[in-house]
This record gives sequence, C-alpha cells and structure tokens, in this order.
Amino acid sequence: MIDATDANRSPQGQSSPQGHAAGSLSGTTSGTMPVPAGPPPLPAPAEPPRPAPAGAGPGLPQTVIDQLARIEDKASRIEDKYARSEALLARVEDRVQEAGSRMNEAARQADLAALRSEVRAVSERTRRLPGLGLLLLTALITAVLTVALTLAAQRLNLQSLIPPR
Repeated sequence: MIDATDANRSPQGQSSPQGHAAGSLSGTTSGTMPVPAGPPPLPAPAEPPRPAPAGAGPGLPQTVIDQLARIEDKASRIEDKYARSEALLARVEDRVQEAGSRMNEAARQADLAALRSEVRAVSERTRRLPGLGLLLLTALITAVLTVALTLAAQRLNLQSLIPPR
C-alpha cells in the first residue's frame, strides 16, 4: 500500500519537486504561514509492500499493516494447532471408549465364567439327588409296606400297636 509520502518520491528515494512543494512542510505557499521543515525523507523499502489485510483502511501506516499480518499469521498457526489438538483428543477419546468396551467385555466374560461355575456346582449337587423314578418307586414301596404291616397287625391282634383314634 502506498501512502501520501511514498507517492511524492522518485524511484531513487528522493522527493520530486512537485511532491516537495505539495507535501513538504518547509517553505511558504501562497496565503499560508511558514512551517518548520520535517524529518528527512526515508529511503524506499527494499521489499515490495504486502497487500493489506481485509478490513485495513487505506490510511494505516505500513508498520501497522505488517503487525496485523503477523497477528493474522499467528492466529492461523494457533487455529492449526487447535485443530490438530482437537483431532488428537478425538483419537484419544475413541481409544478410551474402545478400551472401556474391552474392559466391559472382559468383565462380562468374568461374570459369565463365574455364572458357569455356579451352574456347574448346582448341577453336581442335583445330580447326586435321586431322580423322579426313584422317588415314585420309594413312594409305592412305602404305601405297600404300610398297608401290609397294618393288615398284619390286625390279624395278629396287635391292636395295641395301632394308636387309638
């Protein structure tokens, strides 16, 4: 960006006669009072000026524009770092969720193993118990023996063995 003092300079860095009369503060112009001379003109910059960032007004000095450009560069680097950090945190979160699901699966497997051992212990206990057929046979033998002993007690006149009603 070129300001008013740059427009009055020639390529060698010296002020042109028109710019000197129009932009200089020394000397008198018609109808104005004399003004003291300002600092000597600065040489032209070695590198071409950068384009002004969006929103920079035409009247801003080059140092302010350069400073804004540096701030913009820093902000973009910070945004890049933030995006990388966000991606890294997303990957870490995914890994933590995967590890949590593996731990839950391992806990379920341990619970299933404990449940299997409990079922196995109960089945071993119930295997030693008599089955339905043996229980029915025992009930039938008990009923037959009860009837036979009652009849034998009545025939042998062992009424005293039978409790009275």
